Amino acid sequence: MDIHLGAIHYVYLVFIVFILALLIRRRDTTMICVAGIFALGLLATETLSGSVSGIFNSFVYATKELLGTIMIISIIVAMSRILIITGINEAMVAPLTRFLRTPAMAYWGIGLIMMVTSLFFWPSPAVALVGAVLLPVALRVGLPALGAAMAMNLFGHGIALSGDYIIQGAPKLTADAAGLPVSSVMEASIPLVIVMGLVTTVSAFWMMRRDQKNGTWRDGLVSLKGGAGPLTAAEEEDTAPVFMSANLRKGLAIAIPLLFLLDLAGMFAFNLQGGDATALVGGTAVFILIVITLLAHRNEGLEKVTSYLIEGFVFGFQVFGPVIPIAAFFYLGDSAFTELYGSTLPAGSHGIVNDLGVALADHVPLNGAVGAVTLTVIGAITGLDGSGFSGISLAGSIAQMFAAAIHSGAATLTALGQVTAIWVGGGTLIPWALIPAAAICGVSPFELARRNLKPVLLGLTAMTVVAIFLI
Repeated sequence: MDIHLGAIHYVYLVFIVFILALLIRRRDTTMICVAGIFALGLLATETLSGSVSGIFNSFVYATKELLGTIMIISIIVAMSRILIITGINEAMVAPLTRFLRTPAMAYWGIGLIMMVTSLFFWPSPAVALVGAVLLPVALRVGLPALGAAMAMNLFGHGIALSGDYIIQGAPKLTADAAGLPVSSVMEASIPLVIVMGLVTTVSAFWMMRRDQKNGTWRDGLVSLKGGAGPLTAAEEEDTAPVFMSANLRKGLAIAIPLLFLLDLAGMFAFNLQGGDATALVGGTAVFILIVITLLAHRNEGLEKVTSYLIEGFVFGFQVFGPVIPIAAFFYLGDSAFTELYGSTLPAGSHGIVNDLGVALADHVPLNGAVGAVTLTVIGAITGLDGSGFSGISLAGSIAQMFAAAIHSGAATLTALGQVTAIWVGGGTLIPWALIPAAAICGVSPFELARRNLKPVLLGLTAMTVVAIFLI
């Protein structure tokens, strides 16, 4: 197919290179993405007003596309807040502590519990849910605090978040950018997540035990408390535990996992995927939030429901605030461009990214191996900002471009970029993204990043090799 590339294509490609350069230098990419949207709008409309309006309209478009993801994460965080302050989270995991009798059992037990919890609650809330209860048990049986932090990181921010099979925030972002169904990206990611998870967690455990035997292990213990002074009366009241009878707490601790298991059964029974599956989990979380808040706060329950929701929404928009302008730029590489600016691309065009992919196939000897290695490198670079999410739209767009060039492997390449970006930036290698787990375990985030580095690099190498054979 003979595709004619115009100025819009070259400008889009130039800005992708700029964004990659900024990510390598660990600089923020929001401004360059806005500049890219402005430049594309100027070329498409040839008017200043149209290009300026295009910035806002692209933000609106991206927000509409991401709104379901923002909502589910906000609601989950709001629900986890009431679970923590009522102590229900402790009751949920308490029966599992009897199985953590050795350092090895503590490592794998904390990891697996963190993985399952993170699939439903997302890793940041799950760190608080799991760490506060299981860390003292792990320390008592001889697992170092740094080892516990590694387990929480690798299983939660690594395995659970990179696949994100329940909340489906990550595959939604990459699938949209690649122009693929969410289900196809999720299916393609399963073998990659399994290989990455097994290689990383096993090698991390082996290295920990080896260094403990050799006497080269460092605990990395440090005080992470800020020097902000004592809490105010209002802050103490806001963080104080809420009284709930033991029987009620135990009953709710049983009922909540059962409700989410019913959700899973419903997903399989009614073949719910993507937005439908997310809506089921989100509605269940809202229901749990309301019921527990009313039971815990009684007369103040009506007002407290709103308060918890606000906390959740603040968290959700803090996480996705930097993502929206970046996603807005990369959505323009696909159908968003035509929706916002009309048919201003050359005749026969199938979107900026597809056109670039077809042109690439005509000029570059691109194959599956080169594509897989490149997507791994790009995914790692996009994760350098410590978010994990802000760059996966770029990974999806480039995967679409490469797949168009080699005529196969779109879902695998997209999943590869997604998994790599989240493992690197979502909370396993970038120190400022490691702070939640480091803080709950009282270890240095820099020492935690150092311990995670070799296992994660081994996992990325193994996963890339597997992806080459799957393309």
